[in-house]
Amino acid sequence: MQIYKVGGAVRDKLLKRKVVDHDYVVVGASVDEMLERGFTPVGKDFPVFLHPETHEEYALARTERKTGKGYHGFAFHADKEVTLEEDLIRRDLTINAIAEDEQGNLYDPYHGVQDIKDRVLRHVSPSFVEDPLRVLRVARFAARYADYGFTIADETMAMMQCLVEHDEMEALVAERVWQEVEKALSDHHPRIFFEVLRQCGALARLFPEVDRLFGVPQSKQWHPEIDTGIHTMMVLEQAERLSDKSVVRFAALVHDLGKGTTPREQWPKHIAHEARGVPLVEQLCQRLKVPNEFRALALLVTEFHLNYHRIEELKPSTIVDLLSRLDAFRRPERFEQFLLACEADSRGRSGYEDLPDDKTRLFRNFFQAAAQVSPKAIVEQGYKGPEIAEQLRLKRIAAVRQLRQQK
Repeated sequence: MQIYKVGGAVRDKLLKRKVVDHDYVVVGASVDEMLERGFTPVGKDFPVFLHPETHEEYALARTERKTGKGYHGFAFHADKEVTLEEDLIRRDLTINAIAEDEQGNLYDPYHGVQDIKDRVLRHVSPSFVEDPLRVLRVARFAARYADYGFTIADETMAMMQCLVEHDEMEALVAERVWQEVEKALSDHHPRIFFEVLRQCGALARLFPEVDRLFGVPQSKQWHPEIDTGIHTMMVLEQAERLSDKSVVRFAALVHDLGKGTTPREQWPKHIAHEARGVPLVEQLCQRLKVPNEFRALALLVTEFHLNYHRIEELKPSTIVDLLSRLDAFRRPERFEQFLLACEADSRGRSGYEDLPDDKTRLFRNFFQAAAQVSPKAIVEQGYKGPEIAEQLRLKRIAAVRQLRQQK
């Protein structure tokens, strides 16, 4: 039995990057031998075990064979005769196909160390095209390691395009797509993730509502970058600067989907694009089985982001009613996320990235003034039933009006 550290732990160590998880491959062992040593089996499709003390994952060396379309279309074979080289060749990228033994010696049959030095994301073998999920993984690695200068090898991009052209992306299950998307949204430079998907054609297959934004013009007066797709990527970039929450970044990504359905004769105006965007966000979230938390915030930002931009013009009654529609009084954390996504929209324009934006502060102040109105005090005054809600609204409006008059 020989044990090797593999995958991200070896890659990130070579990059002098913090190592988060350790994965191991075991060569020359059987399932029974692993069980005898106290390992706990957890793999459903192939033998993976948890170490009895560290609880880190140890997988038996295995080979795989394509049997059908999609991520699940593989048959796996694991036994004592499978070599380390056979296990490593089934991996996606050369930088992930490096192993390290218990003495610290590296085994690099597919030249991943050189590709790390050259900052290249390159597929290990032609079998790369057998798994469409690898398109998403490569896009995610391109985003994560952009600061290190990594780029995708031309031949690997060609393989990604081939996967898209042969309709393999449609075979991916929604849960796996969303898992990769959420990881990308949580990591560095999610904009690059979506730009890579667009480059290889996968964005049109997985996010057609986002893809159709590219080439749609906006008014140069408000959007010097003009192109709606470029604006969307700029907003996503600003969302990364403002928040580390993937839920905020997702809302930023989809906030302008309605502009993709504006009739050409109305360009560059996009009248009522907020209302037209709501069903598109619903459609996207349903198709990808997006969690409710993400869906709820995205819908609010899509429907009400223009109100954020017009906060200085809104009447106190409109502000209070908007706060109620946003459920800000019961969900202040989500309200804060709404503000961050909207601020990203404001900053995601050419020349506006670092300009002062007072709208978030104004909105917060109006909310705080309205939130200080006590429902308990209204009840103590003798109001009952629907009267309580009406009085609460009126007093909140008065509080917002008073704050505005002080400015």
